[in-house]
Amino acid sequence: MNILVLGGGGREHAIAWALAKSPRTDNLYVAPGNGGTDGIAQNVAGLNAENGQDVLAFVREHGIDLVVIGPEAPLVAGVADVLRAEGVAVFGPDAQGAQLEGSKTYSKEFMDANGIPTARYASFTELEPALAYVRELGAPIVVKADGLAAGKGVIVAEELEDAEDAVRSCFDGAFGDAGNVVLVEEFLTGPECSLLAFVTGGKAHCMVTAQDHKRAFDGDRGPNTGGMGVYSPVPIVEADELTAMREIMERSAAATARDPFVNDYRGVLYGGFMLTPQGPKVLEFNARFGDPETQVVLPRLESDLVDIMLAVAEGRPDDIDLRWSEQWAVCVVLASEGYPGAYEKGKVILGIDEAEEIEGVTVFHAGTAKNFDDELVTAGGRVLNVVALGDSFDDAREKAYEACDLINFEGKQYRSDIGKRAAAGRAAWEN
Repeated sequence: MNILVLGGGGREHAIAWALAKSPRTDNLYVAPGNGGTDGIAQNVAGLNAENGQDVLAFVREHGIDLVVIGPEAPLVAGVADVLRAEGVAVFGPDAQGAQLEGSKTYSKEFMDANGIPTARYASFTELEPALAYVRELGAPIVVKADGLAAGKGVIVAEELEDAEDAVRSCFDGAFGDAGNVVLVEEFLTGPECSLLAFVTGGKAHCMVTAQDHKRAFDGDRGPNTGGMGVYSPVPIVEADELTAMREIMERSAAATARDPFVNDYRGVLYGGFMLTPQGPKVLEFNARFGDPETQVVLPRLESDLVDIMLAVAEGRPDDIDLRWSEQWAVCVVLASEGYPGAYEKGKVILGIDEAEEIEGVTVFHAGTAKNFDDELVTAGGRVLNVVALGDSFDDAREKAYEACDLINFEGKQYRSDIGKRAAAGRAAWEN
């Protein structure tokens, strides 16, 4: 099969890496790709991944049998709609299904309509009513830009003044058009956990649990980022909580088949959960693989990803067979100095080959490129995802950090405590 993956981050490198292992894969393309995908696939520079007609022209020219859409922007832009209308097998929901991520208001209304437990909220298009609601709920409180904001449109405000400033920032254009509508939510307590599912034909095939670390600095301090590290499975999730999370994902998948707007959802549904004292509640839905959750989930997948994605794309839920490794996976993100704020690019990266000589270690590229001297250089805020598999949590974590120490570039920054609180048990969240 000839396969095209749209996207150029760590998630897409992990997807391409898993697809490349399949004996069914012939020619693999990644658009635009990065310095890591360059070694396992053909990078496609210049293809507008958010333009359905451009993607369709590439599909026809290169005889593509399956298109895998990685990021949210092409999904919201309707790339899957254009391709499916022409009979192309696509892994990823249509534009309306992608609104489960593209509009937080739509997603909340979907949850309300289908009995999905979530935080109390209200959405606003004007400043003063939003401020009034913030004052009514009080702090701590959560403020969200309604649209896509590259993982940065969520502000957890500990003080009322910070919440008011967050609302004003949204309406003042801090997140572009994404902040034209603002959601204000009650603050939920408890550890967070992600559960992703392959969804097609109204059925959910759940993956393994993962836990991301959003804050920039050790001790969960600093601004929210796109993710600074992640591990799988999540030992603090109790059996009854996992059952409840799976039931919520199954109920949500069934609802996509009934919803007259979502219609025919085919792709990944990402459930971001808060494990509250009242049980798991959905913080958000995403319409694609999480980043960096994908980087620990797919290395644990023992089934053929091509078979799975094709079954999803063709609407064959009963043909999906998921088998998982019992090993633990830990991912540490190496970021550019200054991220998630301003940062410099073009720093030469050394040591990846040495890091991957450690048993069980794989380095997925998130923001890398080649310079004119064919050197690997930094090209983004999150630069590398250092992933390690181990027979225990401590084993995987030690390997990941050993590998991090072998990789160097000017300004390298990373959290030294990925998974540390999980290792301490549930009580660490209650103190």
